[in-house]
Amino acid sequence: MAVQIARWQFTVDDYHRMRETGILAEDDHVELIDGEVRRMSPIGPFHAAIVKRLNHLLSTAITSIIISVQDPIQLDDYSEPEPDIALLQFESSYYAHNHPTPRDILFLIEVSDTSLDYDRNEKIPRYAEAQIPEVWLIDVESERIEQFTSPLENQYTLRQIYKRGDHITSVVLPDITLAVSQIFGL
Repeated sequence: MAVQIARWQFTVDDYHRMRETGILAEDDHVELIDGEVRRMSPIGPFHAAIVKRLNHLLSTAITSIIISVQDPIQLDDYSEPEPDIALLQFESSYYAHNHPTPRDILFLIEVSDTSLDYDRNEKIPRYAEAQIPEVWLIDVESERIEQFTSPLENQYTLRQIYKRGDHITSVVLPDITLAVSQIFGL
């Protein structure tokens, strides 16, 4: 007979109390997904460079939104992931009193070097379930971008792939068009 192991599912409030009480330190690289505290992969130099480059490219392309870099978003009571970039509705307090929730999020970008499977199979379905309208998954190793749109339940119904030589345009923010080569560096 198989033994069932009981698992504790933490809420976002529990997770915040863990940080406040010092159970989790500020420099612990973790995120909350479906009530589980998960260790995040270390960020390599190329990954970091792409995030910095995207931050620069996006901030020069648009000014009426907030660009959040590697900060938490709250999907529901049990998930608080930290996408590499979140493009958010402008909010005058800059979300000082709460983390952005799905209604605040225009689109997300995940940059994946060592975390491609985790981002694609764990995080993106949760973004779809939360009705985040658009997600870009940047595959560092293959130098390609997958654009996910039209969420339905826990999946995106449209997926487009872009590679060097292509231009990617946001569905949600059509003023944003970037050359894939710009994102990965010329």
